[in-house]
Amino acid sequence: MSDSNISSSSSDSASIATVDQNGGRSQRIIDGGQTFSPEQRHWRDVFWLAIFIIHLIALGFVLAVLGLNRFKKSDRLNIDRYTNRVWENNNTGLTENYWPKYAVAGGIGTVLGWTWLLLLGSRANQMMKVSVHILTTYLAVISVLCFWCKQIFWGVAFATGAALQFLYVISVIDRLPFTNLVLQKAVKMVWSLPEVMRVAYAFMVVMLLWMGIWSFGAAGVVASSRGDFGRWWLLVVLSVSLFWTGAVLCNTVHVIVSGLVFLVLIHGDRNASSMPPNSLMKSLQYAVTKSFGSICYGSLFTAAIRTLRWEIRGFRSKIGNNECLLCCVDFLFQLVETLVRFFNKYAYVQIAVYGKGFNRSARDAWELFQSTGVEALVAYDCSGAVLLMGTILGGLITGTCAGVWTWITWTDRVIMVGSTAMLMGMVLVGLAMVVVESAVTSIYICYAEDPSLIQRWDPQFFNQMSETLHQRLQHRSARAREVFTHNQLNSHIGIHLLFWKWM
Repeated sequence: MSDSNISSSSSDSASIATVDQNGGRSQRIIDGGQTFSPEQRHWRDVFWLAIFIIHLIALGFVLAVLGLNRFKKSDRLNIDRYTNRVWENNNTGLTENYWPKYAVAGGIGTVLGWTWLLLLGSRANQMMKVSVHILTTYLAVISVLCFWCKQIFWGVAFATGAALQFLYVISVIDRLPFTNLVLQKAVKMVWSLPEVMRVAYAFMVVMLLWMGIWSFGAAGVVASSRGDFGRWWLLVVLSVSLFWTGAVLCNTVHVIVSGLVFLVLIHGDRNASSMPPNSLMKSLQYAVTKSFGSICYGSLFTAAIRTLRWEIRGFRSKIGNNECLLCCVDFLFQLVETLVRFFNKYAYVQIAVYGKGFNRSARDAWELFQSTGVEALVAYDCSGAVLLMGTILGGLITGTCAGVWTWITWTDRVIMVGSTAMLMGMVLVGLAMVVVESAVTSIYICYAEDPSLIQRWDPQFFNQMSETLHQRLQHRSARAREVFTHNQLNSHIGIHLLFWKWM
């Protein structure tokens, strides 16, 4: 029930594709000059675009009201009279008591994002090790601090996170060398396109401007006279909104960068004469207009689904022969795999290149991987998880700094400020990391479409990818045969037992 569920036809076609590297798949790539053709672009997922814009306008008004209500004066807008029947009221400060903490969080998150991006360019291998190994230790230390502050719930939560992180790293330790190779090549591509870095920095500034408004309202909530339940409820709602907004901006950068990287791989070089003029500006134009609805739609679900998939994959590979547990995990795995078919990060490359809607882009990308066998390589690669670890670590550092400052003056508000500041840091660091992830996804899509594009760009890397793909396909075939043989043996044993029972 594990890898045997992957069709043998996919594996066979993948093997053929590995041999016939320069074959017919190249014709599936559209002409690079037509990539940003207006005739091939239409407005997609407009409903979700409208929902996102309405959400921003409405939330902006709510944030302004929440912040102003306790700015320099307690209950300036007399909101407390509407909440005193629902939540207990007590005076806990003013908006300006907490807003500077969020300002520091925004500054630290920005510096960490820029630093992370710069160090990835010069110290990719070391940064990967830091992301993978330091995160477990940091989560454990934060857990101890929470227990010391008598925050039992958060202590247990961070301890659980440290344990899951440790188990995941152990389960994928053999994949890290290949992951490191992919990340190094992606960073090489990104650093050859300096305009991509400027896009990431520009979007970080945009995110900071929105965070100024968001943190003003969040500070007003933390300082409000509502009880802890009321404050936490509002902070959760605001955090979900910030997560969605941050994901939308990250994936907008993803689409912009993917479109440019895809064109560079098609034409062989950034300065090639066949390269369409103003490629970056056209990619930016379509990302924030006709394709923006698809980005808003995909940003709601993609991150959560892919994180769940990573955890299940890591756990599933270490179960062993416990058939009952394996059956349960396989059920969850197949459920998540179905969701991944319609919500995956590779959809953003299809959106950037072909201008499709999100669901169709996700489905086409996944079917491309399945039909060529490259899905085995994608599943083996952990680059997305490693970049996520770096994002979480950046968020934890940001939240810790804001929490320590809050603890000095308002000890009972440390977790509220620290957790929301952590989310701010994750969003800002994620905006820096996404340029590398965009290059990774574009490389895989190009390899599935036409391997000769990767061979022309980096022959040594192409050979390493092809060798790894061949090994993974062999591994899957061996496991499929093993499961099939095991199931046949169980069937024969069952038949014999039934025969002797009736005898």
